[in-house]
Amino acid sequence: MARLPFKQQVLKAREDAIINAVNRLLAEKGFDLMTVDAVAAEVGIAKASLYKHFDSKEALAGAAMKRLLTRAMALLDQVAQADHADALSRLKAVTRWTMEVQLAGEMPSLPAQNSSLRAALVNDMDYMTQLIAVSERLGAWIGEAQSQGLLTQSVPAEVVLYTLFARACDPVLGVLKAGGHAHEQIIEWVLSTTFDGLSRR
Repeated sequence: MARLPFKQQVLKAREDAIINAVNRLLAEKGFDLMTVDAVAAEVGIAKASLYKHFDSKEALAGAAMKRLLTRAMALLDQVAQADHADALSRLKAVTRWTMEVQLAGEMPSLPAQNSSLRAALVNDMDYMTQLIAVSERLGAWIGEAQSQGLLTQSVPAEVVLYTLFARACDPVLGVLKAGGHAHEQIIEWVLSTTFDGLSRR
């Protein structure tokens, strides 16, 4: 594979630094409180230089989300190749990963309702293609787990999918982390409530 020219290497390194900063700030502050000024300051560049790479706050958030979805697809490929006994085990492995990412402070936090951000993401074909690919892979595993009797069929697969997505931004993780609980214990508790429910068996 041919090396990029030096100037392009520098530009890519700066872009990577910008996305890393955006990811940290989104995880720490959320989209509404993150500012372009804060991103530029975190990277150590002028705001004008940042705008040469990304033309808006929404574009910055979109770049962070696309990087996350790229990581998610790589994780899904890895889980698919691993020696998991069934589809439910694969779903648990992916859900565990999303919580590990959030507890590590690496999960971008985006508002559920923001018209400008929503419009930017919906109109970003790379983002939508990746999101659909992740959703379809998980949806197939959910359908497989339901057909095997490992997940209830009384809940639509779409609801199960959104429930698993919600674990990536579940506020209970931060609350339990602040309470001093170990990450692994938090993950086990939330996995249990997600997949086993709260009813006594």
